[in-house]
Amino acid sequence: MMGKSFLPKSLFGRALLILVLPTVLIQLVMVYVFFDRHWDNVERHISETLAGEIAFFVHQLEAAPPELHEKIMQDFEGMTAIDASLAPPESFGNMHTTDNFSEFQIRLDDKIDEPFTVRTTEHGAMLEIRIKLHKQTLILKTTAKKLGGRTTILYITWMLGASCVFLMIAILFLRNQIRPIRKLAEAADNFGRGVDIPNFRPSGAEEVRKAARAFIVMRERIKRQLRTRTEMLAGISHDLRTPLTRMKLELAMLSDSDTARELGNDVQQMEHMIAEYLDFARGEGREEAVRLSLDALLEEVITDYERQKADVTLLTKDHIEMDIRTSGFRRMLHNLIDNALRYGKRCNISLRKIAGYCEIILDDEGPGIPPEKREEVFKPFNRLELSRNIKTGGVGLGLTIARDIVLAHGGNILLDSAPGGGLRVVIRLPL
Repeated sequence: MMGKSFLPKSLFGRALLILVLPTVLIQLVMVYVFFDRHWDNVERHISETLAGEIAFFVHQLEAAPPELHEKIMQDFEGMTAIDASLAPPESFGNMHTTDNFSEFQIRLDDKIDEPFTVRTTEHGAMLEIRIKLHKQTLILKTTAKKLGGRTTILYITWMLGASCVFLMIAILFLRNQIRPIRKLAEAADNFGRGVDIPNFRPSGAEEVRKAARAFIVMRERIKRQLRTRTEMLAGISHDLRTPLTRMKLELAMLSDSDTARELGNDVQQMEHMIAEYLDFARGEGREEAVRLSLDALLEEVITDYERQKADVTLLTKDHIEMDIRTSGFRRMLHNLIDNALRYGKRCNISLRKIAGYCEIILDDEGPGIPPEKREEVFKPFNRLELSRNIKTGGVGLGLTIARDIVLAHGGNILLDSAPGGGLRVVIRLPL
């Protein structure tokens, strides 16, 4: 579990890791093999060659008369590009031998019997070799590159350069493959919030296209189902309201009696139930989302209640802009505030922005809802108040409508206990 926290979370990062990790491991193995085997062989061969040239030159000098030394040194310089000069024997001194080029020193020590020192000069660019001869000191100077081949630098340069090129190509290809998946995720998320993308088309790999086509079919099926449901409920509403209207006319013509008043209350209750049920159905309707200021919309709703002298207060607010289905969102806020005023006589509202989402909090001072029954109140036609009197508890669709509208915006609605002992309603919406 600890290792998973270090892995990339996105598909792009994980796919890139799958490509990069084997490449890096292969290169590490190749570098190890190259330096452990190939480079050791190259260094041994170069040291052996240079030590042999110097040993041969030293033997030639010692065997030749002094008058030929200059000629031999010139020939040696011309053939090997190594500067050679003779100095008094005391110039050998006790000069310090460098720890570098140990392989060369071992090879040279095997080939000559004379004492010698090896050191670097000019910040490591030049190699100076001093050999103590019989009556003088031989000084040889050459570049340090004599003992260092360019193979290493070329190998590492080509390896890193090729890796960078391949990595860039892999990133470009991966981004093109990931883009259709991101578009599909955005289309699904926007459809869940009620924001349709009409120009969405399948693209990418065959598997991604298949998933996109399945999403389009599912989206059209859901739209058709919602459209059929709304049209059916509209027809039922029309069919039910016609006899209800006739009943109201007949009741108006009856004398004022207890029976007439009871029938009138029943008719009024039926009208209210039909209106509530249609509101519940329209909660998943075809209203388009528009970009607007959520805090401004909340202030407008609260202003409506202030005109009615209702005790509704906006405690805190943050400026938030998001895509909202205005009519449905207003209906949801009215349902929740009406519930708070019905049971608590007062409603305090807060709007705050948090990382990635926002919260609308409504607190009342009513009796609240027991924790074990907070999920039940979201079920259609479920009422905690057991009587069927619409004046005391409605028909049990207010919170159901509110949850459907919040879910249609991609959010969630939670119930909790308010600080004052009443009910707290928390609406969380993604930004």
